[in-house]
Amino acid sequence: MARTSSGSARPKRGPSRPRSPLGFVGRFAAFVGASILAGALVAGIALPFVGGFGLTAKAASENFDDLPGDLAQPFLSQPSYILDSEGNQLAMVYDRYRILVNFDQISPIMRQAIVAIEDSRFYEHGPIDLKGTLRALMRNQQSGTGTKQGGSSLTQQYVKNIFVEEAGDDPAKVAKAQAQEISRKIKELKYAIGLEQQLSKDEILTRYLNITFFGRQAYGVEAASQRYFSKHAKDLTLPEAATLAGVVQAPSAFDPIGYPKAARDRRNIVLQRMAEVNVISQAEADGAKATELNLKTQPLPNGCITADQIDGAAFFCDYVERVVKNDTAFGKTKEERNQLWREGGLRITTTLDRKAQKAAYSAATKGVLQKDPVADAVVMVEPGSGKIKAMAQSRPYGFGDYETTLNYSVDHSMGGSTFGFQTGSTFKPITAAAALESGMEVDQEYSTGYEIDMRKEKFRTCGDTARDPNYKPVNESRSETGTWNMQTALEKSINTYFVLLSKDVGLCPIATLADQMGVHQGNGKPLVQVPSMTLGANAIAPLNMAAAYAGFAARGVYCSPVAVTEVAKLDGTKLPVPQAGCKQVMKQSTADTINTLLKGVVEDGTGTKAGLSDRDNAGKTGTTNERKAAWFVGYTPNLSTAVWVGGAKDDVEMVNIRIAGKTYAKVYGGEVPGPIWKSAMTGALKGMDDPDFVDPPAGTIPAKPDPNKKPDDKPNPRGENRPPTGGGGNTKPPTTPPTTPSTPPPGGGGNTKPPHTPRPPWTTPPWIDG
Repeated sequence: MARTSSGSARPKRGPSRPRSPLGFVGRFAAFVGASILAGALVAGIALPFVGGFGLTAKAASENFDDLPGDLAQPFLSQPSYILDSEGNQLAMVYDRYRILVNFDQISPIMRQAIVAIEDSRFYEHGPIDLKGTLRALMRNQQSGTGTKQGGSSLTQQYVKNIFVEEAGDDPAKVAKAQAQEISRKIKELKYAIGLEQQLSKDEILTRYLNITFFGRQAYGVEAASQRYFSKHAKDLTLPEAATLAGVVQAPSAFDPIGYPKAARDRRNIVLQRMAEVNVISQAEADGAKATELNLKTQPLPNGCITADQIDGAAFFCDYVERVVKNDTAFGKTKEERNQLWREGGLRITTTLDRKAQKAAYSAATKGVLQKDPVADAVVMVEPGSGKIKAMAQSRPYGFGDYETTLNYSVDHSMGGSTFGFQTGSTFKPITAAAALESGMEVDQEYSTGYEIDMRKEKFRTCGDTARDPNYKPVNESRSETGTWNMQTALEKSINTYFVLLSKDVGLCPIATLADQMGVHQGNGKPLVQVPSMTLGANAIAPLNMAAAYAGFAARGVYCSPVAVTEVAKLDGTKLPVPQAGCKQVMKQSTADTINTLLKGVVEDGTGTKAGLSDRDNAGKTGTTNERKAAWFVGYTPNLSTAVWVGGAKDDVEMVNIRIAGKTYAKVYGGEVPGPIWKSAMTGALKGMDDPDFVDPPAGTIPAKPDPNKKPDDKPNPRGENRPPTGGGGNTKPPTTPPTTPSTPPPGGGGNTKPPHTPRPPWTTPPWIDG
């Protein structure tokens, strides 16, 4: 078989064909037209198109000359691959499924089939097929309003595909790129001329086969080969190649899956054409025609929903996508970042640990069932690095009943609920840390009854003061009266103690430290500085709480959560990725002390059902007012995990409720979230080192006070170790102090307004306990 200078197979020239049925007049017109067109090309104008569109030769020439000669080659959109920390694929995401291949990776019979049916004289003519164009023009003229023929060369078709590719998914732009307009035809021809001066025929054919659409989400011949025949393009057989070549003209009409008969008829037309131009023999064509399509289809999984099959990793995958689209590390503007995502061709290595994810997913889905009236979320962060190791929840990623696309673990801007969820007593360790940083000691004592009256008390904020005229906080149990220090108050989660402590420390140092630990409202706004702040009145996302507690585990070093460790393009170019920005936000001794205090919670306090027996661990329980959310946030030196359980719209009171087949009179942070945390951590930490926490300086943890000491009836009794100034702090307040909004958001999650008007999180709760 004859070959071109670049080595490609050139279709054999067949025997002389019958003369055109147009007769003498038609042949004369064709001769004249071809002569005029040839002269026009030399002159740089496109006269064959002019008459049919009512455009003068002068106007066409001017438009032609004004166009740039070189056509910018677009980056062809391809799949991006999201990988776990070990390089295993979590998901493939794409706007257009395309796998680029080179000339030698496409079977010769495929190349011959597409040339035969689309442009059989491709290797013989220049950028435009004069004979084919005139033939199409004359037949179109004869057919009147009937079906029109194209006549465009493969080079022109490639140019048109570039216009379509650049239009993206915008229907108006796509329609314009395909419109039968003289201006587009002129551009198409001018660019085709330029391309044929720059590229060989083989290069143009390869690019055409990589860009053209074959239906069913498959762009390019490699994607089509995998989609319809589950093989590479280099391995296509004659019938398979003819099938794909036939699809190109009308991917919907000749869809082999949806319309097999039409696809087979079209395939046979391609086979016959291949025989006519002597690419194959008639016997080969007839033999191939007698075969069935023999499809071996495979789906082209797309999007994060497919990652749900990998231990519920869809929500983490969705978070990664939002990181790329939102973080300025991937582009200064939203448009740049969205374009990067659409173009694809990225290899995104993430922080997800398969073992941790499996453990988190198992615990989340067993601790709360998919169809339970409440949901849960489990999220894990590595102390000292900020790496998100796992992210799971009881309701799967989807749009059906008891499914959701809301990621309960993260902020609203990253796909989470509108506001986050009230944290209850899991906020208390931050208050305790702020108190230690301000100079208070663990032996700071307060004697309180079951209830204290704080209605007239003013709490210092970063701006002025805050007061709640209805604020009379209570403890969980009426038996919880007596004298407490910081250790016993954390172990038993004594609300009255921490309200008094926060008044003495001041809300500003607490809010400032919380901000430095990455704790903010789920809607992205700073914490609201109100008297009930220490009891968890603000709504916060579980990821932020896990990262904050990781700061305790890392001896006071806070790292922003990160999900991506490397992003590389297909050519190996690496892009910058967001950094954790780890920084010391409190003294090591403060963190060491908090770790020791929170060890007491899981050993002797409200979190005993969560405690791990084989390694150092610490944590805190939390239950909100009206029991609409329950938490356990805990950690070891090498892993921090937050567990939230509640109504997705903050609309379920967890009283006399059935969860995972068990009925609970009242849900506590240590009762449902605690065991979920224990199960998740046990699985995630299996086989890992078990380092110990660093002990605080000797004498830091005092003896526990006498719980039978008679409480002081005054609302704000002064402990003997209380600083004479009544609080203060050694942390600098924010430059722009947070202000209390006039109309605060509701305290619950969900991205739709609850059917009722919930109590604002900073009004007097009936109780908020551990």
